[in-house]
Amino acid sequence: MSTKTVTIASETSSAFRRTPPGPRGLPVVGSLPQFRRDPLSFFQGLQRSYGDIVTVTMMGVQVTLFMRPEYTYYFLVEGAHGFDSGSQREIMKRFLGEALLTTDGETHRRQRRLVQPAFHKKRVEGYAEIMTGQTGRMLDAWRPNAELDIARELQELTLRIIVKALFDLDLQTRSHALSQLFTDVIENQRPGLVNRGLPPAPFGGEAKGMAARGKLDEFVYELIAQRRADGRDRGDVLSMLLEARDEDGSAMDDRQIRDQTMTLIAAGHETTSNALSWTFHLLSQNPRVYERLLAELRDTLGARTPTVDDLPRLPYLDSVITESLRVYPPAWTVNRFAREPFELGGYRFPAGTRAIIPQWVVHHLPEVWGDPESFRPERWTPEFRQSLPRGAYFPFGMGPRICIGMPLAEMEMRLVLATILLRYTPRVLPGWPVQPFPRITLRLKHGLRVRLEPADQFARHPSRGEERPAI
Repeated sequence: MSTKTVTIASETSSAFRRTPPGPRGLPVVGSLPQFRRDPLSFFQGLQRSYGDIVTVTMMGVQVTLFMRPEYTYYFLVEGAHGFDSGSQREIMKRFLGEALLTTDGETHRRQRRLVQPAFHKKRVEGYAEIMTGQTGRMLDAWRPNAELDIARELQELTLRIIVKALFDLDLQTRSHALSQLFTDVIENQRPGLVNRGLPPAPFGGEAKGMAARGKLDEFVYELIAQRRADGRDRGDVLSMLLEARDEDGSAMDDRQIRDQTMTLIAAGHETTSNALSWTFHLLSQNPRVYERLLAELRDTLGARTPTVDDLPRLPYLDSVITESLRVYPPAWTVNRFAREPFELGGYRFPAGTRAIIPQWVVHHLPEVWGDPESFRPERWTPEFRQSLPRGAYFPFGMGPRICIGMPLAEMEMRLVLATILLRYTPRVLPGWPVQPFPRITLRLKHGLRVRLEPADQFARHPSRGEERPAI
């Protein structure tokens, strides 16, 4: 696997080109129509046509895409101090407020220190029984050979898990309505690339999203009020936020607690449910992988519920999740905004440069992955992991802004997937339209309709189909 060298030169160098290549676009709107039509193919097409650094203009906004592992590493690790979070921040701020995903600099570092204890290793491992218990309750409501939208089921499940684990609240009777509200918010946002700080439209999808946000606010503020009235420290994240004190001794007000709570709930269930949904799609497309995974689970666990201690003994399960996150990364782009000039890849960029680092493209570079469109968990040997260029694989980001909930999400995906597969083998219905729907996260546009084969039925009648390309 070959990679190109990042060029970082002195300010006195005169060898730099000024503007990376890119499409001319249309008057006024630039490349916006192509982006909106199919963002994923558009980005990949830019890399194939123009190279690893490409400039595009949309509605008068110039953005530059950086599509090599070494550029990822520069923005997210080596040069991270010179960049703020980018255009996605403004669109997320409307929903999440001033919280961990939408702040920069010292404010972000202070907030991260505040929330970090909830994600320490021992505390995260303590959530394992919540994950398998909530999954078991979902499975008890399923019926053999029934058909259902597993994407919706998983979204409600991961919402129940995160709210119970971090906020000690059982959502068993409210998860459907709350899950739909989150969907309304996420699927009715303008792309952050072209947001330009415009207010939300008072009609159509954006109005629907803002109305859903208002109802979610009611839920969170009600939760905060109840906990303040209760006055007990339950040892969860909400108690931690209520007890937190700033350097001057002041406590957080309700709005600050609301922003952190909403961020943890939204981020804590959205990407995990999407990742699991894409995994079931990939497994259905690749029956031999499905067989091997089920065999590992049966041989290691028998019929018992998995625990966190079992995970090191399930290496193929780990490889399946790792490969799924490569093929369909739930967070499909990272955005950065340059606070100061920088030099990269033979170009000099001014302060104010809007940078996009797309996981979708980097995770599918043929020169890095060989066969990037194939779903092949077997590639993730220890030797392969060691040989990967820095910045080639970053489903949770990298560096100082790496997802704080990564350990929780990684454990949850493995435990939930294993728990489901010990009872059922969900098989995507033949001909079901599977289409990526890139918004803030990478969703399935039409959900994922499956038939629930009992696990022992798959063991007796394994599919003899051939593996298919991942995408």
